Amino acid sequence: MKSLNKISAGLICCWLIAPVLAYGQKPVAIQQELVVDTTIKKDTLGLSTLPVIDPKLGFKNLFTTAVTGDGVNGARLNPMAISFVQNYIAKNGKGFQAMKDWAKPYFDMMDEVLAQHGIPREMKYLAVIESGLKYNAKSWSGAVGPWAFMPAAAKEYGLKMTKHNDERLDYYKSTHAAASLLTDLYIKYGDWLLVIAAYNGGPGNVNKAIKKSGGSKDFWALQYYLPNESMNHVKKFIATHYIFEGEGGITTVTRNEMKDLIIKGNSALKDDEMINSTAYTITGRFNSSIIIKYVEMDLAAFNHYNPNFDNEVAVNGKYQLRLPTQKMNIFIAKRYEILDESLQLLLKSANSGTH
Repeated sequence: MKSLNKISAGLICCWLIAPVLAYGQKPVAIQQELVVDTTIKKDTLGLSTLPVIDPKLGFKNLFTTAVTGDGVNGARLNPMAISFVQNYIAKNGKGFQAMKDWAKPYFDMMDEVLAQHGIPREMKYLAVIESGLKYNAKSWSGAVGPWAFMPAAAKEYGLKMTKHNDERLDYYKSTHAAASLLTDLYIKYGDWLLVIAAYNGGPGNVNKAIKKSGGSKDFWALQYYLPNESMNHVKKFIATHYIFEGEGGITTVTRNEMKDLIIKGNSALKDDEMINSTAYTITGRFNSSIIIKYVEMDLAAFNHYNPNFDNEVAVNGKYQLRLPTQKMNIFIAKRYEILDESLQLLLKSANSGTH
């Protein structure tokens, strides 16, 4: 595991608006105007005063769903984040909705790279709040590129920086580097909200907040011991997730909440789905994209049976896989080939991120 000592605090703040580089093309100016980070220092609205979200933006009944957990995956929006998320969506929702179209090539590539590293694809929204997906975004603190790498962290994670070539500007390579950094941070904290806080303000600030809070690793308990920017950065990520996904997920909840979510996800299977499926404990760095290719299964269906699969495998190296029985028979017959190809993908991913 790589050392985290060189990760500098303040990986991102005060981004300058820059032209967007279409994936694989030269820089072009964008037509859409994006309203970027708006820091809200205090939650000022109560649950009873939340205004109705404009239905044309696709957020009708969002907060009812968020609070009651009526979404597809059952993730709830923590009450301590509701007013912040409400304000952030009001200020940034229109620009982010427009981003869904022009950013699709970036998101597709990031989904693939993050999956190779066993990182939830939703973590790509971190790049949205870091830089607005601007390839040459630069902060006053020296963080550069779509993933907002400071020089020390970029070097630590294999990105080359020369007078004529700064790989922090490379969408593909910087995404691999960010995935490696996110992996290390998750191994350290085991909680995506703390990972986001550490990505923004550095592990040192998160460690101090944990200590000052009496050892708590619950973001909602230690948030006020974090720098204001890092505390709000986490809430910006949660809000952005809701804008793009319409609900929360495993990356918008604490570690304990995620455990409940995974249990709830498994228990959400219908009786006939349980009866007609089989569980099989696997060990090794299997990759969901390789499994679904072999068993010819839709990704959404796979995630329905196996919530948080790639992340659990990446961290723990094992998982109780559940598939429809016919699909499971194919998996068992091909499991060695699937594991071999998964490992090849992992090696390719590691090499792509460091060369």
